[in-house]
Order: sequence, then C-alpha cells, then structure tokens
Amino acid sequence: MTEAERRVRTLVDDLFRREAGRMVATLTRLFSPARIDLAEDVVQEALVRALRVWSIEGVPANPRAWIVEVARNRALDLVRRDRAFAGKEDEVRRWASRRAPDAAAGAGEADEPRDDEMRMIFVCCHDAIPREARVALTLKTLGGFSKAEIARAFLLSEDAVEQRLVRAKRLVRERGLRFELPGEVDLPNRLDAVLEVLYLLFNEGYGAHRGGSLVRADLVREAIRLGSLLLETEATRPPKARALLALFLLQGARLGARTAPDGTLVLLAEQDRSAWDASMIALGLDQLRLAAAGDELSTYHLEAGIAACHAAASSAEATDWDRILSLYDLLAALAPSPIVALNRAVAVAMVRGAEEALREVDAIAPQEALARYYLLPATRGELLRRTGDLAAAARAYADALELAGTDPERRFLERRLAECRGA
Repeated sequence: MTEAERRVRTLVDDLFRREAGRMVATLTRLFSPARIDLAEDVVQEALVRALRVWSIEGVPANPRAWIVEVARNRALDLVRRDRAFAGKEDEVRRWASRRAPDAAAGAGEADEPRDDEMRMIFVCCHDAIPREARVALTLKTLGGFSKAEIARAFLLSEDAVEQRLVRAKRLVRERGLRFELPGEVDLPNRLDAVLEVLYLLFNEGYGAHRGGSLVRADLVREAIRLGSLLLETEATRPPKARALLALFLLQGARLGARTAPDGTLVLLAEQDRSAWDASMIALGLDQLRLAAAGDELSTYHLEAGIAACHAAASSAEATDWDRILSLYDLLAALAPSPIVALNRAVAVAMVRGAEEALREVDAIAPQEALARYYLLPATRGELLRRTGDLAAAARAYADALELAGTDPERRFLERRLAECRGA
C-alpha cells in the first residue's frame, strides 16, 4: 500500500466511523428495522467505492458530501426496485440534502439524524435480543465497527460475532420491532437495558478481559458518545443516565495513565495524575451534580461518586477513603455482589488497615463467582505485601498470574512476584 493509499484509508475510516451510525440509523428508518442489513450494505458500498475512487482520482473537496451522495444514489436504486419502498424516494433525497453539507450543521440539519440514532439505540438494545448480541449490534450499526473489530474487542471469532448479529437481526424481524422510542410505560425498563449495554461496552473498553491491551479507547469513546446522545432528549435523561455518563467521563479521564509506556498496568495510587484529562473530569463532575436531582439513587450514582472521590483528590494520600467506604457500603446494600464486596475490601484496607481487609477478602473468597477472577488473589497479594508477609504475598501473586487475562496485567503481577521473591 502506497503512502497516498494509506492517507485515503485513514481519511475514509475516520469519516466512516463518524458518519456510519447516523447514516445507517436514518436508512433503517426509511427501510424499516427488518431491513437493517440493507441499510448497512448501502453505507458499506459507499465506503468501498470511496476507497477505490479516491485512491485513483484523489480525495474530493467535500468528502462527506461525496459519500452521502453515493449512499443516496444507491438507496434510490433500491427503493425504485422494491415495491415495499414505494413513496420513499423523496425521503431519501431530503435525508441526503440534510447530511451532505460539510460546514457546521444548523439545528434543522442535525435534529433528525440524531433522533434516528436515538431510536436505533432502542432497537439494538431491545430486551427481545440477548444481552451479548445487543452489544455487538450496537457497535455494528451505530458505531460503524466491523465484525473483525468487534471480534478483536471481545476476543471472539468473527464467526461468533456473525452468529450474534444474525440472531439479533432475525429477532428484530420476527418480533416486528418498531423504529421508535418506547412509550411512557415501557420507557423506564427499556432505558435500563440501554444503560446496561453502554455500561458493559464501557467496562470492556476500560478494562479488557483478555488480550494484549488493557484498555480499548475506541470502545470507551463510543460508550461516552452514545451516553451523551441519550442526554439530548428529555425522556431519556433521567438522573441515572447522567450518573452513568458521569462515571464514563470520570473513569475515562484516567485512561491514558492506566498503563506505563511499556504497556504494564499502573495501579491507581501510582498513576501520574497530571496525565488525567482535567476537562473530562470537570464534565463528569458537572454531570454528577445534575444527577443528584430527584429521589432515585442508582448503582451508577454510587459508582460515579466513588470515581469522583478519586478524581477530586490531588494525590493518592489526599483521597477521601472514608467517603469511598461509605459509598461502597451503600452500593453493597443496594446491589450486593462478590465483586462489590472485593472492591469494598480495598477501601477497608485504606481506612481500617490491611489485616481487617484480609479477613473480609478471605470471607468472600469461597464464592463461586470469584473462582476465576484474578483480582481476588491479586488483591490478597497486595494486602499481604502491606502486612509484610512476602512469602504468602508471592503465592497469591502466582495464583493471580495463572488467571490474569491481559498482557499488561501479567507483566504487573510478574513484577510484584519478583519483588516479593527477591525481598
């Protein structure tokens, strides 16, 4: 591939990632959710043609308008051939005329595509679709992620991703899912499903379960983008949606400091706080303040509150661990789980000492949910190291090393293990 071809591919990939979700969402409205594949094909063909033509003829003066024009012509070909789309030609032309301008869009140009994306989120996250398939469908249709990218992000085979997408789209057809926001009665439960998908998406990006990288910034950015989109409509911005976005922003602000230059995991207490994104922290704190409206206290509020305590501290030593422990107490009461109990034990160590925290960790260790969770022995190793029992700490780190899923985690554990054995 020549340098010119590489530049074209980079430009097309960037433009496609920003535009694909909006284009697919609007075309899905025009074609119906049962024809999501058709909408994706139209947009994909525009991408492929851009790569081919621009590499030969050069990049046009208005790349965005060029891609929209190609997609429009292909969509018009389809609606003219299929009687099911009778009367849709004018809608396709109106859509293309709104999407084509490359300058800053006015309100009228932007509103409809954003509304279409909002409705598309609720199609992708419908409770008729299995949870793991909701995540894949959301990334494919709204994020412009390829099957290969989704497979890499979740360490799946492309065939497994394909099966999830096929099943999801089949359920969309069979259930006759509509391209609309849920009614007032259904909205709360449907919104909960959307928030859950975004939470899963963000967590996989912030702390990957397996592979060569600890973080996947593209997934984090997409979760933040879609979370921000929810807040643009009054019906979909209850306090817990704001709290979830606050959590994304406050944790996402630390993304660049989570690994060392060699890719090794860096613990929160050891991170360079000057590398945290101050603007994201400010936005997250603003959203958390707005999330305080109303009487509902969700798990997202509590997790965002914990993240805010870390973000607001000028140093690890200045962290308000008493406040964090009280928030974990509330979280354990509202949504008890072994993971919450383990995280709470870390806060206990900072407030009451490593010995008491070890007793709490040992009490929850027998739970089956933690049997393959590397952070259980890793946490024991850290606590034992603090008590001075380096031999026991080394054994715990060795156990964690067998379970760790990513290379940065393994490198960190290997270093800790060597320190304990060397001492």
